[in-house]
Amino acid sequence: MNGQLFTEQVPEPEPVRRRLPGVLRRGIWLAAALLLGVLLGATGYGVYGAHFRPGAAGAVPAAATTSELQADLIAAVQRVSPAVVSIRAGGGLGSGVIYDPSGLILTNAHVVGGARNVSIELADGRRFQARVLGADPGFDLAVLKVDASDLPVAPLGDSSQLQVGQFVAAIGNPYGLDHTVTVGVISALNRPIAGSEAGYTQPMIQTDAAINPGNSGGPLIDLAGNVIGINTLVAAPAGVPAQGLGFAVPVNTAKRIAGQLASQGRVTQSGLPYLGVRITDSGGRATPGVDYGALIVQVEPNGPAAQAGLRAGDVITAVDGHDVYSVDHLLQQLLQHKPGDRVTVQAVRSGQTITVTVTLGEAPSRSG
Repeated sequence: MNGQLFTEQVPEPEPVRRRLPGVLRRGIWLAAALLLGVLLGATGYGVYGAHFRPGAAGAVPAAATTSELQADLIAAVQRVSPAVVSIRAGGGLGSGVIYDPSGLILTNAHVVGGARNVSIELADGRRFQARVLGADPGFDLAVLKVDASDLPVAPLGDSSQLQVGQFVAAIGNPYGLDHTVTVGVISALNRPIAGSEAGYTQPMIQTDAAINPGNSGGPLIDLAGNVIGINTLVAAPAGVPAQGLGFAVPVNTAKRIAGQLASQGRVTQSGLPYLGVRITDSGGRATPGVDYGALIVQVEPNGPAAQAGLRAGDVITAVDGHDVYSVDHLLQQLLQHKPGDRVTVQAVRSGQTITVTVTLGEAPSRSG
């Protein structure tokens, strides 16, 4: 295995009810050959309170717990669903969520494409023309604005408080079936995923809640009715969409980027650390006796890695004392840092182990 994973952005399909042809699919790469940067966002875990604790005094019977869980889910969907919008742009269809009463809407950049004006429809049947205030392909996020009053608003949560196994729901418009709800759990956190060739490799939420074409830009919510992510893509090994392997941009990332897009129309500060290398899994190809690690294919001149003395051909085997077995392992380690942090990198060069200290830079903006 070479550390590569094909993924597919959830495109904007034509609505089912009009029987229009075609769903655009774009094969995309995950972090196996990361050109000139390794990127990260803030991390952290918390706990969603459970209704039932085995062995606890006065534990609620399982049947009652199931009933309460269902009630929580229904209430969460009813809280957020009115703020979920259907988006039409360039003949395609996607989803979005109103997050501010002034009419600001979060969605994916690939939903709006290059359009400057799109049409949206609310659950109550109201339709509006929306302006695209800004879109960033690096984070695959966009902010729209509608001039309207009495708009429903979905509350934005805190993705740093998520836990693997937590129940979630995705709301969107797959294949034009508006306000469809699918349910699952958080399968993993901080998966290093790139949404497209132009996209950053950023930590994403992995979920088994069904995400289909048309869900892009819609909210992933918790059982308290808070938006915790923006549904963005599904894994597609060999170009075939996988079941139960969906990914969402964490809402904390979305909030940080939305603020810049709404006020400036572009992202000026990525907030992501920058190593300045192109890497791939080693697999023992470069250095005899080293059958693991991340092989540096290219080093950006004067970048953080170059300034620390790393070279093309070096195999990174550890970061801050933690073994690095592959590109994904390297990214997972770097996800724990931010721009300006100093990290200790161990690498093998011509059979010799070297240790250097790298001061991480900030990834350059990819906004147009």
